[in-house]
Amino acid sequence: MGAFSGAELKRTDAAGRITIGKSNGGKLYAVESRPNGDILLSPVLVRHEREAWLYDNAEALASVRRGLEQSARGETHDIGSFAQFADDDE
Repeated sequence: MGAFSGAELKRTDAAGRITIGKSNGGKLYAVESRPNGDILLSPVLVRHEREAWLYDNAEALASVRRGLEQSARGETHDIGSFAQFADDDE
């Protein structure tokens, strides 16, 4: 079978859709149509631009991860309400 060795063949339906399996359900994919007719699906994650700073700041991200680990171990301290700092416009 040459270039398709190990590949599963799929046929599109009348609407041009193709299924790629339940294990891929609910995921988001970037779809790239190439000049030679190939279609490349790449699984992607999208984050809000207001959150992007955290992933661009290794120190802040490590701190958040440490806090989540501490919380999972039950190492928490109640320091009261932060309601006064809430901004309902965001």
